[in-house]
Amino acid sequence: MNVTWVHFPLHPDTPAQGILIEKLFAGRDIDMDAMYSRMKSLMDDEGLAYGKRTHTYNSRLAQELGKWADTQPAGASIHDALYRSYFVDGSNIGDPQVLIGVAASVGLSASAARIVLEERTFQSAIDADWAKSRQYGVTGVPTFVAGGYGVVGAQPYAALDDLLKQAGADGA
Repeated sequence: MNVTWVHFPLHPDTPAQGILIEKLFAGRDIDMDAMYSRMKSLMDDEGLAYGKRTHTYNSRLAQELGKWADTQPAGASIHDALYRSYFVDGSNIGDPQVLIGVAASVGLSASAARIVLEERTFQSAIDADWAKSRQYGVTGVPTFVAGGYGVVGAQPYAALDDLLKQAGADGA
């Protein structure tokens, strides 16, 4: 089975310096500690690291870098590194210097990553992804789509396994 990343514009108006998580959810009557505890529990259940972030950052440049990395040998490893940088370390993944460091940390060329980010060579590819995500009706991340079926949000492995079975995937 092939997995294709399709990027989604979650909070695309977030400024380069990011915003406080509390400000992002202000006025929504959300218990921030409960939300964190739920996510932390889900991540722990799956053996994934998860930190307590204070800010949210604009992910547009990270998406463009990830799209480029997918065209490079062994570039798919950048997705886990971007996850760790953002969700574990709380790094600003809208900062080109942070992104160049992430690319280099997985063996990708820092100079090539810099060019991708400065020249925005994957901007149109991400624009196309954003259009596709709207076509799919994506409203949140992560969203998993297989065989016309979808699951939205952080889900346990069993939910993803069920999605693949529903879509008729072999070996699910």
